[in-house]
Amino acid sequence: MNAESKSQRAYRFIRERIDDGRYVPGYRLVLGPIAAELDVSVVPVREAIRRLEAEGLVTFERNVGAQVALIKETEYLHTMQTLALVEGAATALSAPALTPEHLRRAREINERMRRSLDDFDPHRFTELNLEFHAVLYEECPNPHILDLVHRGWNRMKVLRDSSFSFVPGRAHESVDEHEHIVALIEQGADALEIELAARAHRTATLDAVLEHQAELRHPVPTP
Repeated sequence: MNAESKSQRAYRFIRERIDDGRYVPGYRLVLGPIAAELDVSVVPVREAIRRLEAEGLVTFERNVGAQVALIKETEYLHTMQTLALVEGAATALSAPALTPEHLRRAREINERMRRSLDDFDPHRFTELNLEFHAVLYEECPNPHILDLVHRGWNRMKVLRDSSFSFVPGRAHESVDEHEHIVALIEQGADALEIELAARAHRTATLDAVLEHQAELRHPVPTP
């Protein structure tokens, strides 16, 4: 078995950090510090970055250099808008079938999310976030709507979405909104109220991400 080349090692090093959210969209990939951390010259790091650029994970701009690619804004927008609609509907349709045990489970997951805020791991937070929402929408009796929800979440994974990695402040708001949705279901709120609360929860994350993207493109100068 051939030993891993320096270029392959650099590629794996950078790719892992992009995938787990340590290198967030817009993060500048400076050759020197990465090479020093790996104890190699800048040549294999440059080769690794070119490979990542070919895969669409890194972009290179004159006078800026290499940076982790911003998410494809239009595709993200459309996916999140669709997910907000279908997940909201699925949650509302699930509500009558949700038992106290379902709600206990949802609250237990949300409490784990709240506790994780002090030692924030965006990748793990995102996993728990999916787990929380699945408790609330999986009892949806309409298989077509449920299929669309699953497709939306899978599409987010393809987009490498861990929204909370680059808008971590959104995570604190998210757990409070989770409790609000659970409370509405517990109180037997109107289906439309539950649907709109779940939809607003999703679009608030979308708005935070798009605002962050705009700031990266047009940073506000410091006085």
